[in-house]
Amino acid sequence: MELLNEVKEKILNGILIGQDELLEVAHTYDKETDLPALCDVAHEITQKMTPRDFDMCSIINAKSGKCTENCKWCAQSMHYDTRAEVYGLVTYQTIAEHAVYNERKGVRRFSLVTSGRRPSMSETQEISLHVQALKKESNIRICASLGLATEEQLRMLHEAGVERYHCNLETAPSYFRELCTTHTQEQKLTTLRAARKVGMEICCGGIIGMGESEEQRIELAFKLRELDVSSIPLNILHPIPGTPLEHTPLLQSNEILRTIALFRMVHPQAYLRLAGGRARLDEQTMQKALYTGINAAIVGDLLTTLGSRIDEDKQRFLQAGYEVI
Repeated sequence: MELLNEVKEKILNGILIGQDELLEVAHTYDKETDLPALCDVAHEITQKMTPRDFDMCSIINAKSGKCTENCKWCAQSMHYDTRAEVYGLVTYQTIAEHAVYNERKGVRRFSLVTSGRRPSMSETQEISLHVQALKKESNIRICASLGLATEEQLRMLHEAGVERYHCNLETAPSYFRELCTTHTQEQKLTTLRAARKVGMEICCGGIIGMGESEEQRIELAFKLRELDVSSIPLNILHPIPGTPLEHTPLLQSNEILRTIALFRMVHPQAYLRLAGGRARLDEQTMQKALYTGINAAIVGDLLTTLGSRIDEDKQRFLQAGYEVI
């Protein structure tokens, strides 16, 4: 375990490791027999370098279906017959009810998520008005995930009270074109840079289990590090019937835990946020994920897949040694 200990000591001393170093770790240590050692190292890094408060956020699917993009994993794409629910922007009353409920449950962030390439200007104006109204009756921090929004739209949203913008890179740069051809990863990066330019924090991660290699997961981790992002959602593919990925084999628990450990080594101080796909994890895997490096999660209902119960989640996080509101 000499190599692994060397890498751990570098990280604990505030030295960022390189991609070649992590690839050497991945190629040296077996996915089965060496998993406990990798998880232990990631746990020690998490314990010493991240806050002990667990960061919970919740989301509302504020507009659903008929997305023009052809992302192969997505139930909301109009290119695939998934029977996903279709509706326009939800009412302010619906948004406020969800936000206030989550705030009462101790959730600190609430994100408005819409389907589509980007909202229209009229939709952006409507969302901004909803955010302004919500800020008057709730102290929950407001985030948004509205696709490839323009700088003008992002400024409007920020001025209304949106603090953080979310846009996932989804996968490694070398693999993105295998999964989506209607937009590029560079367009996502442009959106994230614009969000930061207007004063927002950014939240950015990806999905694992879409046929990518472990090397490509590591590639994604280092691409995210270039963005200096502090909130990284880790989604686990939940294959949706009707999408091109519907028959993709499910990731095994050891691969999920190993990915969390490797991401923690690249992002020693970030919030690694367990997001979509977590509902299919058994309790043992969930506890191991919390031990290994997960220190944030989306709680409540998740877009088109089953989410979680907030009170049960809070108990899990407490049992794992974290503080919750």
